[in-house]
Amino acid sequence: MRTLLYSSQAYDRDSFLATPNDGGIELYFQPARLTLDTVALTDGYPVICAFINDDLSTPVLERLAAGGTRLVALRSAGFNHVDLPAARRLGLTVVRVPAYSPHAVAEHAVALILSLNRHLHRAYNRTRDGDFTLHGLTGFDLVGKTVGVVGTGQIGAAFARIMAGFGCRLLAYDPYPNPDVLALGGRYLPLEQVLSQAQIVSLHCPLNDDTRHLINADSLSRMPRGAMLINTGRGALVDTPALVDALKTGQLGYLGLDVYEEEAQLFFEDRSDLPLQDDVLARLLTFPNVVITAHQAFLTHEALGAIAQTTLENIRQWAAGTPRNLV
Repeated sequence: MRTLLYSSQAYDRDSFLATPNDGGIELYFQPARLTLDTVALTDGYPVICAFINDDLSTPVLERLAAGGTRLVALRSAGFNHVDLPAARRLGLTVVRVPAYSPHAVAEHAVALILSLNRHLHRAYNRTRDGDFTLHGLTGFDLVGKTVGVVGTGQIGAAFARIMAGFGCRLLAYDPYPNPDVLALGGRYLPLEQVLSQAQIVSLHCPLNDDTRHLINADSLSRMPRGAMLINTGRGALVDTPALVDALKTGQLGYLGLDVYEEEAQLFFEDRSDLPLQDDVLARLLTFPNVVITAHQAFLTHEALGAIAQTTLENIRQWAAGTPRNLV
C-alpha cells in the first residue's frame, strides 16, 4: 500500500521507520506541505498521510480523488483543516489519531506557565550575556492560584492533574464535564465565570464553529487584569490581534502560545534568514511577557511513536475493510 507522508520531518521518518510495519505499507516521505501546487505528487498513491497545516480543502481533495487517492490518514487528533462534506462526496475516507500522548501537550502547557511566571526565557538570555541581576524576574507561587481549564478532554484532564499537584484551585469549562476533573476538586462553570475568576487560563478545546475566536477582545476584558493565557490547542481559538491590544494595555499579563492562527506558512520551517512578513506575530515577539513555541507541544518520543503506530494501524484496518478512527 503506497503511502505518501506530506509535511514529514526527520522525526516523522525516524518514528515511522522504527515502528513495526508488517502490513505491506510502503512509506514515502515528502517534506513539502500538501497544497494545490503539490497535490500532483500524490498520483499513484492510494493513501496520503497529512499533518495539521496541510491543505485539505475542496480543490485539493478533488485533485486527490482524481489522482486515485482513497484514504486520507491524519497524523493528528484535530481535523478542522479537512473539508469533510467534500471528502464524503468524493468517496474519500478520512481517519485520524484520536489520542497519542495527552501528557506531552499538557506538560508543554505547564512548561509555558513556569517559563512565563519565573521569566526563564529572560533569565537565560540575561545570564548568557553576563548579566546576573534579578530585576524584573519576580514571579509568583502557583500554590493557591485559580487555574481555568477550557476543554477537559484527555489533554485538559492531564493538565488539570498537574496543576492540582501544584496546589492550584481548578475551574473548568466544557459542555461535557469530565469525572476525572471533578474528582480533582474542579468546578465546572460557564466560560464567562471561568475567565473572570482564573488567574491562569489554558485552552485545550477543539477548533470548530463554536470555539473559533473563543478568546477575543470581549473575553479578554473579562479576565482579571494581569492574568496569564496559555494556548496549546489550535491557533484560531484566539483572535490574535486582540492579544496585542490586551498586552499593550496590561490587561493580559502573560501569554504563552504553541499555536498560531496563521502558522501554516511559518511553522516547521527554518526562516531565520528571511524577514518576518507576519506583522501580528512580529509584534507579539517584541513583548517580554510573551513566549511562543512553534507547535512543538506534541513533540516527545512517546507521542511520535504512538502517532506512527496508530497511523499505520489505521491504514492496515482500512485496507482490510474494517476502518477505525473515522472522522
